[in-house]
Amino acid sequence: MFNKVIMMGRIVTDLELKTTPNGVSVLSFRIAVDRRYQTKGEDRKSDFFNVTAWRNEAEFISKYFGKGRMILIEGELQTREYQDKNGNTVRVTEIIVDRSTFTGEKANASANTGSNYGGGSGNNSPYQNYPGNASESHPANASNTEPTVSKGSTDDFKEVAEDDDDGYPF
Repeated sequence: MFNKVIMMGRIVTDLELKTTPNGVSVLSFRIAVDRRYQTKGEDRKSDFFNVTAWRNEAEFISKYFGKGRMILIEGELQTREYQDKNGNTVRVTEIIVDRSTFTGEKANASANTGSNYGGGSGNNSPYQNYPGNASESHPANASNTEPTVSKGSTDDFKEVAEDDDDGYPF
């Protein structure tokens, strides 16, 4: 059996890191994921998903993300039931996070939108200096220039006879 979910969306709830009685960190929040299509003349629709992160992932997300921030999560879909305060059975479907990562979103975007992007705007954002920042980890993402490609020539290759196995490493 296979249960894998990968989603990228915006965090729509305030993040509050909690600890279980056993001392385990847990973080529950919701993300909004835009649908791929848009009906002409209508606003783009979004779906909202419950997300739960445990231990190190919970601590990582609460430290480097916030409400309004774009996040990419990988995990599995789970359902659970519980009794609410009125005795009704409630079924919840949620994504249990295995891994979360930055999306390459600009850290100072909050200065333009007025949203709280998990630590403020500009140079004060912890996201900007985090070593996992997509533009720092992948220099090609840091600029809009086309990558350069070196072109070889036919002199770089030698002709190999069909029955000659000496030149092959396998």
